Amino acid sequence: MCEVLKVSRSSFYHWKKRKPSSRSERRAILSAEIFSIYHWSRGRYGSPRIARELEAKGMRASRPLVARLMRERNLRSIVKKKFKKTTNSSHRYPVAENYLNQNFQVKSSKEVWVSDITYIRTGQGWLYLTTVIDLFDRKVIGWSLSETMKAQDTSIAALKMARLHRPLQDHDSLIFHSDRGIQYACTEFTSIVGKNITRSMSGKGNCYDNAVAESFFKTLKTELVYQNRYETRDHAKNSVFEYIETFYNTHRRHSALGNLTIKEYQNLMSNQSKNVA
Repeated sequence: MCEVLKVSRSSFYHWKKRKPSSRSERRAILSAEIFSIYHWSRGRYGSPRIARELEAKGMRASRPLVARLMRERNLRSIVKKKFKKTTNSSHRYPVAENYLNQNFQVKSSKEVWVSDITYIRTGQGWLYLTTVIDLFDRKVIGWSLSETMKAQDTSIAALKMARLHRPLQDHDSLIFHSDRGIQYACTEFTSIVGKNITRSMSGKGNCYDNAVAESFFKTLKTELVYQNRYETRDHAKNSVFEYIETFYNTHRRHSALGNLTIKEYQNLMSNQSKNVA
């Protein structure tokens, strides 16, 4: 080999015995950790979230360095696809005012909840996913998977779960924002809303008015639904449950929260409140 490459044997043995530099060792360790985080997230994390995950583990690495090491290992995060929303607003029920008005930044929990419905295809037919998200920490506090679009199975079921997870007190004043769909405008839903909830609805045909709920569905479809083929409704239900409860609400890093997990963000805001007090 040395003769073919025109390298002296002494140079070859010197190279073979040479220890790797500290820089090379660090890059190798980072690369291995990046590989582990990438596959733990099932390809959902790109360089910003992986860099933040490394920092949480006490391993500092800039986002450009993480991106370079990912390219070297041909690791690419899942790319979001365009998501088409469908809402049935052809009804005669009264429509609420848009009190949210695209103000998605809030200072406390139970200040604004947003809700929406999307469709998931299975081999046994459609499933309908309804979610309720608290804008404070972007947590999915209520959700429902149903085989019908009835309000009892969608908006009402999701709101009941949200109230169970974050009970409203008499002094709370909550804005509940949704689109103009019949599930949120019908009498069955409005009758159980309660006095301390102000209903708010998006403008007609304006998806930006409910951008946070829309964004969650885009993320869900990209990171989960488009990566699976659900032969049965039970398969889809188990998959969605695992994603929301064991990943999105617990471990996933959210760009809207500075790439913190929901728990980390809650702890940060709690500590800031204590310092102010």
